[in-house]
Amino acid sequence: MTLSDLSIKNPVFAWMLMVGLMFFGYLSFRGMGVGQMPDVDFPVLNVDVTWEGAAPEVMETDVVDIIEDAVMGVQGLREVSSSTRQGQAAINLEFELERDIDVALQEVQSKISEIQRRLPREIDPPVIMKMNPEDQPIMWVAVSTTRPLRELMEYVDTQLKDRFKTIAGVGEVFLGGFRERNLRIWLDVDQLAAYQLTASDVIDAVQGEHVEVPAGRLETAEREMTVRAMGEVQTVEEFENIMITRRAGQPIYRLIPLRAVATIEDGLSDARRMSRVWGKPGVGLGIRKQRGANSVAVGRKVIQKIVEVKKELPPGYDIRVNFDSTRYIEDTIQELVFTLFLSAVLTSLVCWAFFGSWSTNVNILLAIPTSILGTFIILRFAGFTLNTFTLLGLSLAIGIVVDDAIMVLENIVRHREKGLSQMDAALTGARQITFAAVAATIAIVAIFLPVAYMKGIIGKFFFQFGVTISAAVSLSLLEALTLAPMRCSQFLELADRRTKFGKQFEQGMEQARTYYRKYLEWTLRHKKAVLLAAVLFFVLSLATVPMIRKEFVPAQDQSMFLTRIQTPIGSSLPLTAEKFNQAE
Repeated sequence: MTLSDLSIKNPVFAWMLMVGLMFFGYLSFRGMGVGQMPDVDFPVLNVDVTWEGAAPEVMETDVVDIIEDAVMGVQGLREVSSSTRQGQAAINLEFELERDIDVALQEVQSKISEIQRRLPREIDPPVIMKMNPEDQPIMWVAVSTTRPLRELMEYVDTQLKDRFKTIAGVGEVFLGGFRERNLRIWLDVDQLAAYQLTASDVIDAVQGEHVEVPAGRLETAEREMTVRAMGEVQTVEEFENIMITRRAGQPIYRLIPLRAVATIEDGLSDARRMSRVWGKPGVGLGIRKQRGANSVAVGRKVIQKIVEVKKELPPGYDIRVNFDSTRYIEDTIQELVFTLFLSAVLTSLVCWAFFGSWSTNVNILLAIPTSILGTFIILRFAGFTLNTFTLLGLSLAIGIVVDDAIMVLENIVRHREKGLSQMDAALTGARQITFAAVAATIAIVAIFLPVAYMKGIIGKFFFQFGVTISAAVSLSLLEALTLAPMRCSQFLELADRRTKFGKQFEQGMEQARTYYRKYLEWTLRHKKAVLLAAVLFFVLSLATVPMIRKEFVPAQDQSMFLTRIQTPIGSSLPLTAEKFNQAE
């Protein structure tokens, strides 16, 4: 018994299979993540190192060279490049495309841990990150104020940041233009000279007095108590009362309070970066989504949170979306989904025009959602997202998934026109065409599945495209061999050619067949000329390949532009800020 026989003789089973594919396919569609591009890890690692105050030459000699020498032995490393600037260094490691980047990340971490003793103690722990377009912030939320800058920084860090972190789907929140709260000590040179002290004496006093160390515990026969030594000061006034007890490492007998030689300020860290929103000082919150999360859904939740936050903002504060990539992603996905529906409608209309029967049209039309929605089940379990490549594959598959159903339906209609009943025509027609349908599907899969095995970065992006279209075509074969014959056995009616439109359509088709037969006979009489023309056309098409421009992705208009201004090397931050102010 063939699949078509099984479904025709058990129509309830076939109907439930079709409804199940549509229902669970729709649920999978609703639960899939949405993004502009597939989640692809580039074979690149970035190592960022920070050493506050270090000159670029020192960073290169004492940090970059050591790390580069350590990672040279990592397997699959293709290229190493680095850049250094004041207090910072970035080392880029590019690996071979077939290298597992997660394993490479672990090996690089191990190599850097081995040479940790050779690196300066003062540097911050090196940060190693993978390069993935999905890790870029999908939105930037700008907070500005006319109030003092310190209040803005404290409000964003202690209240706003955590509120956006708790949004479902948000992986991390970056702060752009943020300056941390710092207690600053402004030394009085004259007073230091009067007390015969140096800056090192002040530093030693702060390090010795402003510290909390473990104090152990007290034990009695009945109780045990933890002892805490309250060594860290909590206010500016307590900091001013820190005593300087040593001069050049030697104890002094007259203790000197810190306020006698310095002014203590509850301020911010050094200004090495700044941001402005509409000409006012501000802080940007970069929203990065979790891997596989729905970008559009996360963007909507962030906007809802902004509406809530606006009602509670202190006077003088403003919050707004400064950059939103989800709007463009949403427009793109909606356009592709609309294309899917439009393709389905146009395909069904073309089938109706050729078959001339609404029952055959409904049969073909049902093949499209069954195959497409069923494909979403496979995409969901494969961990794919709704992106440009998967939806492009589905749009292309619309016209292909009906091929098998049309092939089966046409053969069944032929037997119906010979006088067989619906059931007998469905059984006979489906059996005869099974092998041809399988061969046609395998031929199509053989074209698109190899796309999933392309090498390089392009191959990583087209992997989801190849799998998507191959899955859709395979499901269309299952639908054509089971569901389509069952539907034909239930409600297939022959076209009524006696209508005015039917007669006109029949005349048009007869004329088209006449022209087709005429040109077909000519090509069969001139086989060598036709083959030569085909080969010549193929060669000429290959010759045009070098003339076509090459780019990773096509140019896209996202209704925005970015401007980058670079001031001369050595320019101060106030000068750079002034130039940007003029540009604004």
